This record gives sequence, structure tokens and C-alpha cells, in this order.
Amino acid sequence: MGRHSKKTESRLRRNSVIALAGLAPAGLVTATANAVANSDLSFFNTTADADGAAVQAAADRVLSDFSGDLSNLARLSSDIEFLAQAPQEPALAPVQETPPLPGSLAEGALGIPGILVDAYQNAERILSVENPSCNMYWTLIAGVGRVESTHAYDGKVDEHGTMLQPVLGPRLDGTLAGNATIRDTDGGALDGDPIFDRAVGPTQFLPETWNRYAADANGDGFADPQNVYDSALTTGKYLCDGGLDMRNPIEVSKAVYRYNNSAAYVANVLAWSAGYSTGIVPSSAELPRIH
Repeated sequence: MGRHSKKTESRLRRNSVIALAGLAPAGLVTATANAVANSDLSFFNTTADADGAAVQAAADRVLSDFSGDLSNLARLSSDIEFLAQAPQEPALAPVQETPPLPGSLAEGALGIPGILVDAYQNAERILSVENPSCNMYWTLIAGVGRVESTHAYDGKVDEHGTMLQPVLGPRLDGTLAGNATIRDTDGGALDGDPIFDRAVGPTQFLPETWNRYAADANGDGFADPQNVYDSALTTGKYLCDGGLDMRNPIEVSKAVYRYNNSAAYVANVLAWSAGYSTGIVPSSAELPRIH
């Protein structure tokens, strides 16, 4: 679960910068991801107590590095994670990713099944109208989809984009290490469990979170977490929540960190997103392991 804390009073400078997914040269995609995992974390070990000055200083360094040649990847990665952990609006969050396949076997552009590309791009089109200030781009949603379920298990969906078999996370009954105990919130309507919750769908939302952000992207009158069109749009809405701008590298990092408060998770999502943007995707073996 993402950490819940009060919103900081500081106001970050909003420079016109390009998001990490669009700026990083293809050859630096993997290096950036590894830097996030391996950089010195001492600077942001006390982020719970970070004041506005510390947040602003980190923001200034990130903006300076992004306007340069990205040579200082370790510092850039540390500052992005610091900002991701800085106090922000409380938000409900998915709980953990579905274990992906070892590697994508899908035919289609960049290893993404065609119907998933269509779902991700459809979400971008809808959000460009419904929430234009978010500046959502489809490759970021695709990065989440890759990490959470390897694009719906390499496109195991019907012609309407609905999973052939529902994607369900582990039962959150407290028996699995690293997972919270979450009592049922929806009477088992989405996850089939009337006692404990389970994350649902190819982008893995808890039922309560899904019901808060659920979107009907294919116009069938029903927001279905097991449908890739609906789940892609709901993921985009969740990432945009709180007025975040996905063309700001600070805010895109915060959005992904809120989805799953793990530095390795952020590194993986941004690396895949950058790979889909540049046309050169990283290897799973080269990315930090998500614990």
C-alpha cells in the first residue's frame, strides 16, 4: 500500500520539462533504472520529516539535471525518489503487482499485443479530453500494464478486451509475507471473496480503489476491472489524480510511486515506458527486482 501523509505546503517550480519516458536516450533506459535501484538512499531516509525547503532543493536539482546531459544519473534518481516520497495527498492504492511472465512472448509492436496497444492509446485519447492538464501518454500506462501482468498475460483476452480468465491477486488475509490484511470492501462482487479483498484485473486494483476510480472506456455501460480498455483508463485516471502533470518528471515519479511505494517498481515502470517511447525495450533481467 502507498504511504498516506499530509500534503506538503511547498510549491514546486513548474518548469516546461519533458517526462523521463520521453527524454532519456534509449541507451540510458537500463542505466537509469539501475541507478534508481543502486544509488545512495541516505538523502531521503528522513522524507517523512522533509520540509518545503528540502523538497524545493531536490526539485531544483532534478530540473537542472533534466535540462543537462543526464550525466549525473545517481543524483537524479535519488532526487526523483525523494520527491516521490515527499508528503502528498492521501490516496487509495493497489497493493502489489501480479507476477509477470519471464518475458513477453506477444506478437505486435514492442512485444505488446495489438489490442493492448489500442487500449492504452484509447485511454490516452479519452484523458486528453477529460483531463488535458494531466498530459497522460499511453506508454506510461503501458509501463504499468507490463509490470502488473505482462500486458494481460500477453493478451489473453477476447475480441472485446475482456480477460479469458480473471486476473486476481493473492488473498489479503495476512498470511502472505509483505502483504497487508485487508477485510472485504465490496461483498466479493469484484474479487469473489466476501471475507478478504484481492487485487483485481490486469492493472491490479483493490476493489475499494477500483470503485473510486472506475471508468467505462469501451462504452458498454459497465466499468469492468477485467477488461483491458476499462482497466487502462482507470489506471490513467488514478495516475492523474491530485492534479499531477505527467510531463513533469517529478510528478510522474510521484504518481507511479503512489501506485506502488517501491523504488524498484518506479524504476521498472519508467524503464518500460521509456523503452516503448524510444523503441528499444529493456530486458527484464537488467531491471531491479520488485520485492
